[in-house]
Amino acid sequence: MPTPPEVPEWAVHALSGVFDPCCREKGISVVDMGLLRSVVVHERHARVELLLTSGWCPFVASMSSSIPDALTQLPGIDTVDVQVVWDPVWTMDRLSPEARSKLEMPLDLLEPYRAARSAA
Repeated sequence: MPTPPEVPEWAVHALSGVFDPCCREKGISVVDMGLLRSVVVHERHARVELLLTSGWCPFVASMSSSIPDALTQLPGIDTVDVQVVWDPVWTMDRLSPEARSKLEMPLDLLEPYRAARSAA
């Protein structure tokens, strides 16, 4: 997945092991989900802007601690502030190709549900 212009490559690498808990078992990181809006460092303090897939994401607290944990392991980063932003709106086109393939459900798996609903 190409690095968003507002996210430096070192931050992409550092945050590739941070997972939205709902995607951990599929191995989809916050980077692959396209949740990172920006990472800016000023005087050893990193400010991370995070997009959410929905306004009711119950895992924002978990990511708000996992992201600082990952970034403060890097030299030159002492503190991290994670802010949720709503612009731009997260859409599925922010997914990496790997994340998209892991989240796709083959139509043949959906057919029994469609058939049952049609029968009802």
